[in-house]
Amino acid sequence: MPGSQRCQPAEPDAAADELRRTVAMHGFKGALINGHSRGRYLDDTFFWPILEGVEALQVPLYLHPTPPPQAVVKNMYAGNYPAEVAGALATAAWGWHIDTAIHLIRLILSGAFDHYPDLQLVIGHLGETHPFMLPRLERALPTALTHLDRPVSAYLRENVHYTFSGFNWTPAFLDLLLQVGADRIMFSTDYPYASMTRRVHSLTGSQ
Repeated sequence: MPGSQRCQPAEPDAAADELRRTVAMHGFKGALINGHSRGRYLDDTFFWPILEGVEALQVPLYLHPTPPPQAVVKNMYAGNYPAEVAGALATAAWGWHIDTAIHLIRLILSGAFDHYPDLQLVIGHLGETHPFMLPRLERALPTALTHLDRPVSAYLRENVHYTFSGFNWTPAFLDLLLQVGADRIMFSTDYPYASMTRRVHSLTGSQ
């Protein structure tokens, strides 16, 4: 997002201080974190000073994909196919999105949004598979089991915004729209990795 601050989560207190400085002095509109930090996810309370700072400033935190931890890549994505195929599977084809999806679910289940109820996150790629799985998550993780203040689906509908990020496919968009509503969806391009011009031409039939 324009004017966002890239946080360094390895030093949460310093990251929160830097975010406060950039928002106050330079008008930054939020922060971005590239997924896990050496295999540690934001559900770890070690990182919660960042969440506290983001909530207090009333700016969003963009949870951006990063490759899964190396142990996950080795055990889950390497297989009976070339290494370059495994690399693509672990990142743009699958792993980026699943890792981000799990990261957000971990945050929800940790009670982070109960602790910081006004915290707002942004995730890309039309929800990183969450829209399709949302009813299943709600059914398999009831509040009687999670002991959260709200159903899992409520956090996904009330504490998260979703961007296109190059996922310019109508069926996937309609699924997200039906699950979370238009107010939770943000336009983005993922330029230069995805071409909106090509997508518009494919829809209109123009050249």
